[in-house]
Amino acid sequence: MIGDELQNLKKELLVLLEKEALKKGEFVLSSGKKSSYYLDGRVITLTPEGAFLVASIILELIKGRGVDAVGGPTLGADPIVGAVAALSHIKQIPLKTFIVRKATKEHGTGRQIEGPALPKGSKVILVDDVATTGSSLIEAKKALEKEGIDVKTAVVIVDREEGASRNLADAGLKLESLFTIKDFGL
Repeated sequence: MIGDELQNLKKELLVLLEKEALKKGEFVLSSGKKSSYYLDGRVITLTPEGAFLVASIILELIKGRGVDAVGGPTLGADPIVGAVAALSHIKQIPLKTFIVRKATKEHGTGRQIEGPALPKGSKVILVDDVATTGSSLIEAKKALEKEGIDVKTAVVIVDREEGASRNLADAGLKLESLFTIKDFGL
């Protein structure tokens, strides 16, 4: 993919996010913080166009990094990893994907990491829709590390720039975002 094509995909995604996902008002975030806006990435990642755009951009960003799998914390990562899996198959660069539960399942297989088996030492990248403090990404990293999985990078659609980058760096994760909240004029 040429740089111009990637920039065009990002422009299309930004328009969709501004039009459909950005809400103004009074909201309480999962971190407990109050906010005058809410960016619901799932409104976009659960549409055909949004899923395609996000997966296309992420696949381009991680190309050549020797990544074995892409996944992240449920619920924000769920539609993203599904789209990445499908598009990676179509493009004949298949990637495993996974979902990290908030806690180990009490029944069935008793797993916290759902998806195809990831051998110890697998190199993975975490994904999520929005990062505020980064706590869900840090918890996902901890769960993966317990299984011997190598995770050093997290890619999010939007960084709200409220501490996630610093918190993730402290936890040994580099945060990459497709956009920051400044891209929305906030």
